[in-house]
Amino acid sequence: MTALSPPGAAERPALLARRPRDRRRWAGWGFIGPFLAVFGLVFLAPIGYSLYLSLFRDQIIGGTTFVGLENYGDALADPQFWEGLGRVTAFLAVQVPVMLGIALLVALALDSGRLYGKGFFRISIFLPYAVPAVVATLMWGFLYSTRFGLVANIDDALGVTLPDPLSPDLALASIGNIVTWEFTGYNMLIFYSALRVIPQSLYEAAEIDGAGQLRVVRSIKLPAIRGALVIATIFSIIGSFQLFNEPSILQKLAPNAITTYFTPNLYTYELSFAGRQQNYAATVAIIMGLITMVIAYVVQLRGMRKDV
Repeated sequence: MTALSPPGAAERPALLARRPRDRRRWAGWGFIGPFLAVFGLVFLAPIGYSLYLSLFRDQIIGGTTFVGLENYGDALADPQFWEGLGRVTAFLAVQVPVMLGIALLVALALDSGRLYGKGFFRISIFLPYAVPAVVATLMWGFLYSTRFGLVANIDDALGVTLPDPLSPDLALASIGNIVTWEFTGYNMLIFYSALRVIPQSLYEAAEIDGAGQLRVVRSIKLPAIRGALVIATIFSIIGSFQLFNEPSILQKLAPNAITTYFTPNLYTYELSFAGRQQNYAATVAIIMGLITMVIAYVVQLRGMRKDV
């Protein structure tokens, strides 16, 4: 006679094998859970709340009223919004290539091994990035001043009248100079780090083939750091569309040149805190976020194409 197995004995090994697997699954959620909570709290929740605000309008009669997409239509027909957007687009088209070009040239010079005092130059060029944007803008605002700054001192010393850097015609270029001074070292570090990981064997092969320095840069270095170039370009595009600190601080020194809608971000701030139009400000912010996302995505696709 065969002994009868107790009830459930056949399922017990399967249950024992499933427990470690279930434990590992919950352990994974335990690792990513804090990140997901913070991500939802500081990123997804504000975006959701902004979308919610953009669908309403605070009216004198009737209070807060649901208006659907009317705020978006008003924003797309707002000449002040388009003027600010056109200004940061022009800023991006000029300032970003200049800044990235200087950063790339400096990184190539540092990587060449022919620059004396390479460590000193590297830290000197990167140092402005360590200066807070507010402090940097205040410093440059003092230098730009025609009443008490460097421009005023030069005018007095030489008996000339230099162009006012904070005039309506030069204010955007002056801000571009500040941003370039601040972030050239940051982008230089990205490019220099990418250059340092290029395999030495490629340089040895180029030397055997008799390639000169310009050919090495064009055929080896630039293709090898294409990913770093794309990343730096995307970061710079995002930073240009988010331009706020510099015009906001310089506005006190040049109120006639830097208006409340000088950039979309400054316009959003003024709408929300000075104009008490939080719903419309949320709409402008969402539109700018979408524009920035689309342009950055297009640049990423174009930059990472295999045939580029």
